[in-house]
Amino acid sequence: MVRKYFGTDGIRGRANGLITPELALKVGQAAGLVFQRGDHRHRVVIGKDTRLSGYMIENAMVAGFTSVGMDVLLLGPMPTPAVAMLTKSMRADLGVMISASHNLFDDNGIKLFGPAGFKLSDDVETQIEQLMDENLDKRLAQSASLGRARRIDGVHDRYIEFAKRTLPRDLSLDGLRVVVDCANGAAYKVVPEALWELGADVISIGVEPDGFNINKDCGSTSPEALSRKVREMRADIGIALDGDADRVIIVDERGHVVDGDQLLAVIAQSWKDDGRLAKPGIVATVMSNLGLERYLKEQGIELLRTPVGDRYVLEQMLKGGYNLGGEPSGHIIMSDFATTGDGFVAALQVLAVVQRLGRPVSEVCHRFEPMPQILKNVRYRNGKPLDNPTVKSAIVDAEKRLNGCGRLLIRPSGTEPVIRVMGEGDNRDLVEEAVDMIVSALGTASAAA
Repeated sequence: MVRKYFGTDGIRGRANGLITPELALKVGQAAGLVFQRGDHRHRVVIGKDTRLSGYMIENAMVAGFTSVGMDVLLLGPMPTPAVAMLTKSMRADLGVMISASHNLFDDNGIKLFGPAGFKLSDDVETQIEQLMDENLDKRLAQSASLGRARRIDGVHDRYIEFAKRTLPRDLSLDGLRVVVDCANGAAYKVVPEALWELGADVISIGVEPDGFNINKDCGSTSPEALSRKVREMRADIGIALDGDADRVIIVDERGHVVDGDQLLAVIAQSWKDDGRLAKPGIVATVMSNLGLERYLKEQGIELLRTPVGDRYVLEQMLKGGYNLGGEPSGHIIMSDFATTGDGFVAALQVLAVVQRLGRPVSEVCHRFEPMPQILKNVRYRNGKPLDNPTVKSAIVDAEKRLNGCGRLLIRPSGTEPVIRVMGEGDNRDLVEEAVDMIVSALGTASAAA
């Protein structure tokens, strides 16, 4: 079923374009009605990142929730995983994060969490969408039953203590010089403070948000500034979060970037050694490198793959009883600790391994040689190029060309008219040949449509 508002990660779009005060008001009213279950006084917690449009959306959502009788607790700028944690911890009926994650400031979005701290199911999102398009005048609260809204203090401390408790009690970061890049986003206060409390020598960048500079030339999507700072300060490690801190990228002491696949390998091996892996396997997406799969297999750890998107990773984890999963982008989900990706807690797990092994990050976080991976995008105007017989034939021929020494992934983008063609394997030239065969066929089919 095609949905009108919700995508793979909540509702996201241009602020005051798609994400308007009217839309935010409707989301607040509709979600507030869906999550009023029982006779107790209902409450919702709302967090946000540092975008200028956050003020507008937050106030509109407060109006929506209070108009249907829900009390609102305003958290201010907080990481997405902190909002998910606090939703459950504070016994709220619903949690809201106002953020467009790693996008630039002119976008914004609305993510919703149920009372257990998990993102909503497709069915619940569909219920909310249906209510958003209805006239809700007759379902608004009576004057005496309107909700109240207030800002609450102390939530930063609660998240810091939660994050610190994910580490062994006797572990300290003494002696580690850490550069942390908070992307001028939601984690700009809590993460440097938590690292300092754990004993690290902390150098912070990306901690001066002005409403416009979130993710701009900083954070996990632009780690170049972090790499430079790590080398300049001769730091042991760099940590780059994105705007809402649900993903992380590491930089080693040489300034080299370590992606989510390597981090998954580090954490998986460590947890297996400690007997903390719930099952001898982890969950990743179809985009994770073949090198990761081979490395884990050597360690006796299975890799289960899902479609792209952290929600699919989490679904598979919950379904199969796995407690670790993630994506190359740095979304790492550890269900023993959190109900969604938590970039900071993932970084702490890596720091724990670094401290225990007493070796440089460049050694600790280089577990396998990534297979050569080539990704090309083919834009099309209309039609369904993947149904074209010539394209289908090219895909079969390309797979024969690889002859079991690699893999191909061809998928349409979920947000634009683009076909993504990815190939990887031991022989880069062979992989490029196979990818180009498919790209050429797609180009021809698109031109003829």
